[in-house]
Amino acid sequence: MNEKQTSVQTPPEAPVRPTKKQRELLTYIEAFIAEHGYSPSYREIMTGLNYTSVATVALHVKSLIKRGHLRKRDYSARSLEVVNPTGETKKLSSNQVSPSEEKWLIEKIEHAFIQAESLGVPDEATLSDLSALLQALKALGLPEAAQSFMTRFTALRQTVQA
Repeated sequence: MNEKQTSVQTPPEAPVRPTKKQRELLTYIEAFIAEHGYSPSYREIMTGLNYTSVATVALHVKSLIKRGHLRKRDYSARSLEVVNPTGETKKLSSNQVSPSEEKWLIEKIEHAFIQAESLGVPDEATLSDLSALLQALKALGLPEAAQSFMTRFTALRQTVQA
């Protein structure tokens, strides 16, 4: 093979720039995840971008995955992740959380309380973990959310002391 016959290939780790339609789809997915805390379904993408079929969405998503702009966390519904979101480059400058992050965090703490309450009498380590979660809510600027769990926390602590 001579020099003219060799082909230049893009390294696999360097993503190929998305087309205009693909950039539009990436932007839509990023905005949806930021607003809801989870990725959109193919039907939601179809409706949101005025596509005529789910197959069109699947084609664009597959292409974006191949190009390195999207990935699926697993092979289930709502598992799309944007590889390099546009907002990812900015540094964390405060302890402010977005509404979707707040919702996710409160759901996780609610789950922790349900588990602790199902134990009947939780151990000291569980109470310590719950206390740390409530302090984290306060540190993140969500004192009202922390206060909403205090009645339950106090009740759990009293079961241990009884």
